[in-house]
Amino acid sequence: MSKEPNIEPLSLSAPAARNLATATVTVPQYTEITPRWLHKLLPWVDVDGGVYRVNRVAKAAKGEPANEFGEVKVDLLSVEGGEPELPTTFVDYDTDPREYHLSTIQTVLHTHTRVTDLYSNKIDQLREQIRLTVEAVKEKEEWELINNPHFGLLREVSAGQTVKTRKGAPTPDDLDELLGLVWKKPAFFIAHPKAIVAFGREATRRGVPPPTVHLFGTPFITWRGVPLIPTNKLEVSSKNTTSILLVRVGEPEQGVVGLQKTGVTGEVEPGLSVRYMGTNVNSVASHLVTRYFSAAVLTVDSIARLDDVVVNHYYDYSSK
Repeated sequence: MSKEPNIEPLSLSAPAARNLATATVTVPQYTEITPRWLHKLLPWVDVDGGVYRVNRVAKAAKGEPANEFGEVKVDLLSVEGGEPELPTTFVDYDTDPREYHLSTIQTVLHTHTRVTDLYSNKIDQLREQIRLTVEAVKEKEEWELINNPHFGLLREVSAGQTVKTRKGAPTPDDLDELLGLVWKKPAFFIAHPKAIVAFGREATRRGVPPPTVHLFGTPFITWRGVPLIPTNKLEVSSKNTTSILLVRVGEPEQGVVGLQKTGVTGEVEPGLSVRYMGTNVNSVASHLVTRYFSAAVLTVDSIARLDDVVVNHYYDYSSK
């Protein structure tokens, strides 16, 4: 009996391909795939040149009038009558704007030409391999948007925009604290599904079960009209604690935006490309899958974080 080439473990095996081609007419199922609501809800900005710059108003010098964020205050005069001398003013910008460089997720997909030639009947083997690889790239992207040490939303929250739960479990009071910090057109909360369930328990316990709203054909529970968006990329620690984020989104709203580069070679979706790299002497075809992306927090008050959220607190409703 002939042996499979050494390169075979890096591509779909022939037995697996035969199984897909003859035993089923459905596409392969991949448990790791999630809805990835964050990608759908973030406004995406096309970045020219690979760098996105955020220019903020300069901080006031010592002794200068400043607003609550320490920025230079614009000198204004309210006039009721007469002809007073008007103040002169200008808005100074920070001379060192923050630069967001696009991050890259890449992998090379190997597919044996024998597999794609012989076993692509009802199931297109190459198409399904690329689809599952792209799904894995998107899952990684959502994790990076939340947890990346340089631009992840979890770490982009300033100290003044961070609060802790009062009693561990997330209560309506705790979410109200976040709304008090991001009060200029808050868009949505981001939380682990267990944290959302924990909040539902606390709200129901108080007699104020949260109402639901339908987005993308799916129901989401809300608080004060703001939906709680689930993601398993906001992780739960070994102590059963996690965090909840609240964000405002969009460039016009000075909120949070996603960054991407469109128009790249081999683009199959905005900012995501699949390029054929050739076939080697082992008859293995290679495709380069690439995603260029990042995220930017345009102003400090566009995001807030609730920490020490306990997700395993339950009530004994049978006790008197």
